[in-house]
Amino acid sequence: MEALKFSRTDIEELAEHFEAISHKVPLRPITSDEEYDFAVRALNALLDAGAADENHRLAALADALGEFIGEYDDAHHQLPNVPAGDILKYLMLENDVRQADLPEIGSQGVVSEILSGKRELNVRQIRAVSERFGVNPAIFL
Repeated sequence: MEALKFSRTDIEELAEHFEAISHKVPLRPITSDEEYDFAVRALNALLDAGAADENHRLAALADALGEFIGEYDDAHHQLPNVPAGDILKYLMLENDVRQADLPEIGSQGVVSEILSGKRELNVRQIRAVSERFGVNPAIFL
């Protein structure tokens, strides 16, 4: 495999773009509660802009930011390790919601697979379920 090489111009261009993006979206490990709050606000803005859709141009950026948020949560906000399907079951029970009442997730078959642990919620589904039940999307990560 041939090594990738960047010219000085490439490096300068990459650095400028990275700095510009980093002012809006923190693309590095989160090290403080302030950075965490900023990252969550940035993720919510991306999701509001449509990045919850897997085909959106910024979906990969939202996924990367979600990973940084999840890593910080794991290290600093000790939530019980509960599968997303179990959280969804609880929310459905508490709100008297049936599988057929969740078209924003997908068909009843898709909801059933999520509830049984055979399938994971994707970013779009997490966004939709979080909005529906009024919970922080981070509980599903």
